[in-house]
Amino acid sequence: MLRVGLTGDLGSGKSTVGRMLAERGAVVLSSDEMGRELMQPGQPVFAKIVAKFGAEMVAADGSLDRHKLAALAFDPAHPRVEELNAIVHPAVIDAQAKQTAEIGAANPHAIVVVESALIFSTMYAAEGTWRSRFDRILLVEAPEAEKIARFVDRLAAGRVLTAAEREGFEADARRRLRMQHLTPYAGDCQILHNDGDIEQLEQQVEAVWNDLKQAEAGAGRR
Repeated sequence: MLRVGLTGDLGSGKSTVGRMLAERGAVVLSSDEMGRELMQPGQPVFAKIVAKFGAEMVAADGSLDRHKLAALAFDPAHPRVEELNAIVHPAVIDAQAKQTAEIGAANPHAIVVVESALIFSTMYAAEGTWRSRFDRILLVEAPEAEKIARFVDRLAAGRVLTAAEREGFEADARRRLRMQHLTPYAGDCQILHNDGDIEQLEQQVEAVWNDLKQAEAGAGRR
């Protein structure tokens, strides 16, 4: 089995790369999706978040108000994102470790890809550093303007934004990007450049996938 980390800033296109790798046969675990599952009502993570941040974080339907929680966590005046990370990250990393072990037991030649923006920056990797969690790291890079545009489009979800809304979303994106420091780790990564059309990215992913298959086959012979 080969354990691969897939990372990149918000809006870099790492989810697109993850989808392309899944189409080629990789087992892709999304940290964001796992986090959302663990934050559902009835889960221990949900209870810890409500206890830490207050009942006002609960929406009318009983779920977490993710927009309100994000606004509180990333408040530029009094950021509380690390308080939130301290609750969510250990649970997500533990779930990833368990799923990876189960996948490896079922298929010793699997290529498991963990998609996460925080592979390098999280302080809550229970298994140790990223070097012990992954055999390879893929880093998706893109121009900042494109990352911000993708972030805004995702939040807009198809609706037309007012000028004030767009300005607020763009400011939020810039704040979050300032908190993500991936450049110092580029030398430890296999880099994909998402600065062209989708066909160019597809070609890069195909080359990376062939390399990962060779690496897994080589690891299996050792």
